[in-house]
Amino acid sequence: MDKHRYIGFKIKSVIKLFGFTLACFFISLTAKAQQDAQFSQYVFNGLYVNPAYAGYKEDIYLSAFYRSQWTGLQGAPQTFSLAGDAALMDNKVGVGLLLSQDKIGAQSSLAAYANYAYKLQIGSDENSRLSFGIGAGFIQNGIDGSKLNAVQPGDIYVPVGSQSFILPDARLGALYTNNDFFAGFSVDNLVAHLIKGTTATTISVPVPEPHYYLTAGAMFTLNDAVKFKPSFLIKDDLAGPTSLDLNAFFLLGERIWVGSTYRSAIPLYNKSNLQNSLQKPNAVIGMIEFFATERLRIGYAFDYSLTPLSNYSYGSHELSIGIYLSKGYHRIDYNRCYF
Repeated sequence: MDKHRYIGFKIKSVIKLFGFTLACFFISLTAKAQQDAQFSQYVFNGLYVNPAYAGYKEDIYLSAFYRSQWTGLQGAPQTFSLAGDAALMDNKVGVGLLLSQDKIGAQSSLAAYANYAYKLQIGSDENSRLSFGIGAGFIQNGIDGSKLNAVQPGDIYVPVGSQSFILPDARLGALYTNNDFFAGFSVDNLVAHLIKGTTATTISVPVPEPHYYLTAGAMFTLNDAVKFKPSFLIKDDLAGPTSLDLNAFFLLGERIWVGSTYRSAIPLYNKSNLQNSLQKPNAVIGMIEFFATERLRIGYAFDYSLTPLSNYSYGSHELSIGIYLSKGYHRIDYNRCYF
């Protein structure tokens, strides 16, 4: 296949990819649309936290996550997300689509973002790149009043029936990667809260505030069969507790990732609106991901809560699946520091 035919194939494949994900998205629109969804397996696909990740795998890649949080509790969060991305123009450009649906109690949220990333080579190393990403889309948040029980009958603050709104939104990010190190910063929910703040409404639906993500990690070769990758993620929304994930993963035989995460709140800076007595340790997470075939990746994560919720739930379970549509498995996943 010559170069022009190959580029044509890539573009057609991307169009088919976007068509498929958009179809899934509009099917899900029948559900009413809360805050940022939480995933533990973002470590396997950075597009969930940073639009600059789009196209990093240099392949057409589809992934899906399903998370059941605090299993056993009535109204506990349930989240589904679908993502697709690809690299174009000799891997200088990445494009991607990210869809997410989240439900907790009477609240629900639906978000969709189209993402674009441009990559600059840094120095003489072709794998040393600085990427800048932008995502644009919208969110649909809602609340189902029939699932709420008012303490006082006729409470005007309890909505009758379902209420929802749709607002445009945007996300930004930057990401540096090479074979041994990565670092990134991103922010989402940039627009919706500004527009909603200028609109008079009685809808009792929370509007997502901007969330900021800072992440970095490194890869160390221990021997021919084992590599070690530590990393961290700091997440902050300027109002609630700042969250820190400390991740440690081992790559076994270039086929299996296995590791764990410790999640805790940290006093990064003073927040006068928060109580000093709030518990900081949040969860310990065990994860595994492996190649079932040359094109298929499967992952599972179990979150054990370190809060009193552990006495009332069966933990949180998360499944992921990833599919390469063009080349299939190749060593780029393991010769670079990022997943």
